[in-house]
Amino acid sequence: MQQFSASPSLSVVIPVYNAEASIGRLVETLLAAPPATATDIVLVNDGSRDGSHAACLDLCRRFAGRVTYLRLARNFGEHNAVMAGLNHARGDFVVVMDDDFQNPPEEVTRLLDAAISGGHDVVYAAFREKRHGRLRNWGSLFNDRVATCLLGKPPHLYLSSFKCLSRFLVDQIIRYAGPAPYVDGLILRATDNIGQVLVEHRDREAGQSGYTLFKLIRLWLTMFVNFSIAPLRFSAVLGLGIAGFGLLMAVWSLLEKLFGVDLPTGWTTLYISIIIFSGIQLVMLGLVGEYVGRTLLECNRAPQYVVREVHGGDGRPDREPRPC
Repeated sequence: MQQFSASPSLSVVIPVYNAEASIGRLVETLLAAPPATATDIVLVNDGSRDGSHAACLDLCRRFAGRVTYLRLARNFGEHNAVMAGLNHARGDFVVVMDDDFQNPPEEVTRLLDAAISGGHDVVYAAFREKRHGRLRNWGSLFNDRVATCLLGKPPHLYLSSFKCLSRFLVDQIIRYAGPAPYVDGLILRATDNIGQVLVEHRDREAGQSGYTLFKLIRLWLTMFVNFSIAPLRFSAVLGLGIAGFGLLMAVWSLLEKLFGVDLPTGWTTLYISIIIFSGIQLVMLGLVGEYVGRTLLECNRAPQYVVREVHGGDGRPDREPRPC
């Protein structure tokens, strides 16, 4: 188990998207009563279209040395923004949280204490009552079920975006250089030393969720394709099943001929069968194409994120991407 001093340092990574109205108060609340003696905050502006840039710059000036601000060149998505923040987080522990007060700042201490006392690599927040919109809740539930099947996630574990990670785990996660990261998939791939704490979940204090149906589907595809070969295995099993069905039908037809059964040939059965099997083939080809396309993007070194500017912190550059 990794050993820390009596007062370990903490970095809080906050992906910022259209959070002009809330990010200032959130940082002020965190630093007014810091969860750890040495607490710093990493803000990652993920292509916000409001005044978040000016608000984050103001926080860097007001809390010099305690706030690092990364401005990404465009919107890359929440998980890419978190990866950018993790690459600039220097604490013994790192807490990832939202920018809208749905994750109460006072709960950060509970996550940190649970990680330290339990010796966990990661501690997830589990919510007593979720305050997300219906679409987001449905998407999260579906994502949770798929993660249980494909990634080996414990069924009782909720993969919250509000979590505390140890330095050991952060160092493992940031080794991933692919253009489509799924942070929870990287966590489950690296460790099973996982804790969970029941916390409050509040209504958004400003703005609206940046997750659309398209973004939820894209996140699901990332988990489905980037972190599991189960779809390819499923396509192989399905192909064997269809081949077996075809063999049985061939035997059945032969028996009909042998026993002189004269049945009319049905065009309906013919074209329905063609449509069904053609559709299955297209789906399987699409899955294979998705794998090939993502491999091509990684080999071409499509960026995980692009930092336009860095303010505050130590200004250390990002890691170089690994070759394919």
